[in-house]
Amino acid sequence: MATGALLQSTAYSLPHFIVGRIITGVGNGRNTSTVPTWQSESAKAHDRGKMVMIEGMLITGGHVIHRRKRGLPGGFLSPSRLCSLSLFSARFNLPESPRWLVMKGRTDEALEILEYLNEKSRNDPYIKNELLSIEKTVKEMNKGSYRSLFKMNEHREFHRVALAYVNQMFQQISGINLITYYLLAACNGTEHLMAAFIPNFIIEKAGRRPLMLFGAAGMSISMAVLAGTNYCLTVLNDSRAGIGQAVFLFVFNTFFAIGWLGMTWLYPAEIVPLRIRAPTNALSTSANWIFNFMVVMSTPVAFQNIGYKTSVIFAVINTFMFPCVYFFFPETRYRSLEELDAIFKKSTNVFNAVTISVKEPYRYDKHGELKPEYLEEAMRHASVDVHIAGAKFEGDKSGNEVKA
Repeated sequence: MATGALLQSTAYSLPHFIVGRIITGVGNGRNTSTVPTWQSESAKAHDRGKMVMIEGMLITGGHVIHRRKRGLPGGFLSPSRLCSLSLFSARFNLPESPRWLVMKGRTDEALEILEYLNEKSRNDPYIKNELLSIEKTVKEMNKGSYRSLFKMNEHREFHRVALAYVNQMFQQISGINLITYYLLAACNGTEHLMAAFIPNFIIEKAGRRPLMLFGAAGMSISMAVLAGTNYCLTVLNDSRAGIGQAVFLFVFNTFFAIGWLGMTWLYPAEIVPLRIRAPTNALSTSANWIFNFMVVMSTPVAFQNIGYKTSVIFAVINTFMFPCVYFFFPETRYRSLEELDAIFKKSTNVFNAVTISVKEPYRYDKHGELKPEYLEEAMRHASVDVHIAGAKFEGDKSGNEVKA
């Protein structure tokens, strides 16, 4: 991304600029498909949502900076270079995902990372349980590929991939880019950024499903009002409707920021199994950019030809999103990634995953600590590990004495 920004800022011809855009796009695509995965695999179950939702907030922050820099020489390119170089420098101090390390057979390194991330000793039952859960999941699943995304076996890969893809698609077809691309006022971006702070504080208390449902309902109502005010403004020539239209553009932004801005970077990384998490996030992220392009390119044509009915279409789409989330998207709050694997393993069709997620007991409390019944199990596993290690040491010692 830094290289692409540098090429763009030094471009004095269109081909030169296009090459820079392509390189920046490749870098940004890699970031947006891998960062949520790394965040989800490294964060604790009780604060994973807050960590990933920050990404959505920062996206809005980027929009604000872009608008503030509009018209200046270099414009958005200087912040782009600065952010890219900062990210590149910081990555050398970031730990690797413990789940990826276990999948690669580097268990000792994974244990060190778990100690570091959780600030607990490797002998702590919490760490033992976490490592045991990860190892169990890895043993059940071999390394995945893009072909694995379309399999419907006991782990229900395709079911989970479809949820991830649709989640990203819903964000874009909600109509948000009808506003962010074509409403250029800086105050719109500032309000959007302020609203984006809200889910960071309530994501773990409210849960994923309630926020998505709240956002979809609010966006549907907002789009319906925008359709009505646009009709009054353009057909009835009632200038007073312009005030209502301006207000509900901000209202729509607020509902989107709370329910869908950061959610589509969090949810896909949570619900897919470890072995296909990387390719699934790459695929679901492509949905974000594909439908982004589709909405941005079709919206001006739609408004030119059907006017206020464009907002009616988006109102209907958001209304449709509500039952889809309610019936098909299971809650992931306070769940470890391994717990979600267990939930989908028990699922037999696309309709009962939500019901199973409600009935399945939680292993962790709201503070991220193991519940007593699971803590006892972890302690038993820890004592067994110590016993096995001691027996192995005694066996090695006896063998060495015989050789001597």
